[in-house]
Amino acid sequence: MDRLKQLSEQVGAMLLQSGDVMVSAESCTGGGVAAAVTDISGSSAWFDRAFITYSNEAKMEMLGVTADSLDNFGAVSQQVVKEMAEGAVKNSNGTISVSISGIAGPTGGSEEKPVGTVWFGWHCKDKSIQECCLFDGDRASVRYQACIHALEGIEKLLK
Repeated sequence: MDRLKQLSEQVGAMLLQSGDVMVSAESCTGGGVAAAVTDISGSSAWFDRAFITYSNEAKMEMLGVTADSLDNFGAVSQQVVKEMAEGAVKNSNGTISVSISGIAGPTGGSEEKPVGTVWFGWHCKDKSIQECCLFDGDRASVRYQACIHALEGIEKLLK
């Protein structure tokens, strides 16, 4: 079984057990996490919605990310994914969220933030966690690895 499908099923079972409802705020994954979890039958019991906030404007309008954070740190940053994850819970019926913002490539990278740099944010109740990863491979590979890591983070939060 595909790792992403397996993780989606595991996370779904854990969410059902905990009574939590997941929401995603995605940029570079373009809804990949939401697609993976909604491939699971019955996911409407534990998944509320996805915010696909590819542009900075969408991050501000839909999730409440501040212009200051975007200007000072950039969209691919710890501060922005923290605000995205918190905004996703605030603007939904979810109780646990994951946010993802990164550079999937092949263009867009810099010396400071090379292609494959992806920031993650998770938020549940009063707990917020952020983490940065550097993934290898082409655009599809970076996005796939990011979706897996996002769900692994939800799994860790629920344990």
